[in-house]
Amino acid sequence: MPFRLALFFIFTFTLAAFGQLENATLNWEEMPPLPNELGVAGPLVGVHNDALIVAGGANFPLPIWETEKQWHDEIYVLTKTAAGFEWQTAGTLPKPIGYSATVSTPDGVLCMGGNDATNTFSEVFALRWENGKVDVVEYPSLPSPCVYGDAAYLNGAVYLAGGQSTAEAGSEMRNLWRLKLGGSPDETEWESLEAWGGSARVHNITVAQNNGFHDAIYVISGRVKDGETFELLADMWEFTPDTGKWRQRESVPQCVMAGTGIRFGQSNLMVLGGDDGELFGDRADELKDAHPGFPKASFIYNTITDAWTETGSTPTNQVTTKAVLFDGRIVIPSGEIRPRKRSSKVWCATPTSRQHAFGFVNYTVLVGYLLTMAAVGVSFARKNKTTDDYFRGGKQIPWWAAGCSIYATMLSSLTYTGIPSKAFAQDWVLAVNNFMIPVVAIVVVAVALPFYRRIDATSAYEYLERRFNVPVRLFGSACFTLFHLFRMAVVMSLTGLALAVATPLTPTQSVLIIGLLSLVYCTMGGIEAVIWTDTIQTVVLLGGALLAILVLMQGIDGGWNGFVEASFAADKFKMVNWNFDPTSMQVAIWFIILGSIAQNISSYTADQAVVQRYMTTETQALAARSIWMNAFLAIPTTFLFFAIGSALYAFYRNHPEKLDPTIASDQIFPLFIAREMPIGLAGLIVAGIFAAAQSTVSTSMNSTATTIVTDFLRPLNLIKTERSYLRVAQALTALFGIAGTAIGLLFVDPSIKSLFDTFIGVIGIFMGVLGGLFVLGALTKSANGTGAFVGAIGGAAIMFYLGRFTDVTVYLYTFVGISSCFIIGYVSSMIFPSDAKDLTGLTIYTLNSGKEQAPM
Repeated sequence: MPFRLALFFIFTFTLAAFGQLENATLNWEEMPPLPNELGVAGPLVGVHNDALIVAGGANFPLPIWETEKQWHDEIYVLTKTAAGFEWQTAGTLPKPIGYSATVSTPDGVLCMGGNDATNTFSEVFALRWENGKVDVVEYPSLPSPCVYGDAAYLNGAVYLAGGQSTAEAGSEMRNLWRLKLGGSPDETEWESLEAWGGSARVHNITVAQNNGFHDAIYVISGRVKDGETFELLADMWEFTPDTGKWRQRESVPQCVMAGTGIRFGQSNLMVLGGDDGELFGDRADELKDAHPGFPKASFIYNTITDAWTETGSTPTNQVTTKAVLFDGRIVIPSGEIRPRKRSSKVWCATPTSRQHAFGFVNYTVLVGYLLTMAAVGVSFARKNKTTDDYFRGGKQIPWWAAGCSIYATMLSSLTYTGIPSKAFAQDWVLAVNNFMIPVVAIVVVAVALPFYRRIDATSAYEYLERRFNVPVRLFGSACFTLFHLFRMAVVMSLTGLALAVATPLTPTQSVLIIGLLSLVYCTMGGIEAVIWTDTIQTVVLLGGALLAILVLMQGIDGGWNGFVEASFAADKFKMVNWNFDPTSMQVAIWFIILGSIAQNISSYTADQAVVQRYMTTETQALAARSIWMNAFLAIPTTFLFFAIGSALYAFYRNHPEKLDPTIASDQIFPLFIAREMPIGLAGLIVAGIFAAAQSTVSTSMNSTATTIVTDFLRPLNLIKTERSYLRVAQALTALFGIAGTAIGLLFVDPSIKSLFDTFIGVIGIFMGVLGGLFVLGALTKSANGTGAFVGAIGGAAIMFYLGRFTDVTVYLYTFVGISSCFIIGYVSSMIFPSDAKDLTGLTIYTLNSGKEQAPM
């Protein structure tokens, strides 16, 4: 019955998704027009507390070619009501003003500089929508008067670039000013930062992109007066606050001065029109009402591939205004549609995903593969007679299958999609993390493995009881159980998000499919089912990765040589960052080495999901072979997955039109698989990714059930027969699978910036403390149960503080967790001494003999 239910479930969700074709990137709609019927150019625009604020600006009264420009001070606010959107008048500005640089911030809409008919201003103020009215709050003035500049908000600071110091052309500035927010306006001041290397400019576009791995400010296009002529600019410059450095990026296909720009998705900027300068100056005055208006071309720039793509025409081109994000829409209010002519129209654009049909062949392969994995798992159900069979496979698993299972457990679907995405978006710095696996394998084979084989452990936390006491064992087991509940949820939810771009399945549907199939074969088949499906999945995933990189090379201009040249030019092969800042987005080599050693020590010594594999082979020597096999697989596959990421960069730099701007960088590999891989093969690799997620989930289900039965139920001796223990183990496996799936549905969050980093963070928060307990027990003789328990609680508190209140890189979490637990536990053991305990075979000093050794 469960198997038939799985079959029905999969077909219900997958076949229902057929026929979904490509949609437009943006859907345009008109919103209620600005109450000022003529409209304004240079309005002060922003969003605060779910309200769109449009204030000030300038226009020409009718007839526009026979009147002088007038500046305004009215404040209009657009809010959402039950009946739709509604404008209201919300007072006036301190004075008529227009063409200020404006930006939306948590503190209000910051308005900087601007002008009127006679003056250029340096004053700065914020418009705050609170309690149904707009308050004006003064801020420190700019370093000098400024008009026609543009500003962006990034990580708690406002950056203003460009503009001119007077109303006269020729006073253009080359400036970057920063104001840090967050406190009282009286406690901050403007900083003058190093400016870009190109020309001074006005009517430029300034946009910020905050994607979690490379936050930057972009200064785009504009114009500058050079003697008696105007130079129309199309260049773009990128400023990285993390390093304080500028670099020139790919120029816009045409000048877009006075246009509107906004961040789009995780790694894109969108320019929605602008003046190309073809009819600028005297030509515009000659044409007057015959002027055709500004070009309605729009462009998307990908900050990773450094490539522009034209995205077609827009319904309007309203320049000298500001594009903002309001109610989940890109909104462009009012503005100038041709010289002297304003528009009161308010346009909004809603991003939509460009979804392709997955195809019957791919679906057939996907469904067939998933059901085959379920069938393989279920086939082992009849072999489970005892909990030893269910949890340890009767110690009859071949070493090479156990090695593949360890590799698949540590790989996970998030690594399969996450590593290529990191290499695509950044470089190879994180490859060092996997290079530490063979180093840690030496310690595992020499120290951890003998501990577990000597005590014939079913649960890794049996060691903690023998080394310390029962409370420490129960703490470790409970901590592990919570970790794997969250690990299941994170893996399912983030895999669902990554695969949403590869198939028309929603993340929710993907989570349900992963959870249900894992329930079927893991609950019935036990650890043997998990290990053999892991082995098949390892072959499929690695084979698919090899085929993917071959297809990638075929699509890159110049093939292998083009791939190498493009990657070197973009510094994609970089493997070392030299800095000492643990909060930097450019993670330093020191922190990666420390973090990776700590993470791998925790995973290979304190994670029941891995330790359980040590006990499935017949002998310790065969278990050691499985560990070395995993270490051997880690190195070449690390190069393979990082090479895929760099190849994806080269491919999409060559073919920017194929890059869907609505996706996150974590979805880049699934995007390529679904749209570029041959039919059928794409379905197989997508199925492999699903199956890899099931591998991780099923491992967590089985290992958590193992710990509950072994660490909690057996010591109570409430269950009398081995058959009853087996039934309880199966029931617990199913229960944890259901709980993990339910939490996974709650965790589906498209705003997560890096799936891989999130996954590493979850591992670090939980496994740091567990690893600390094992290190404390193995490396010291003086540590005792009381001290270990205090160390575990103290380490957990420090990990909570680290994750909640600091910006320390997630790659240091496990190292901090181990260190804090070890130090607090060791010191506490000195303060709270306990009775001596037989440590034979439980520390590195007493591993092979019972002779007394000097305490640490």
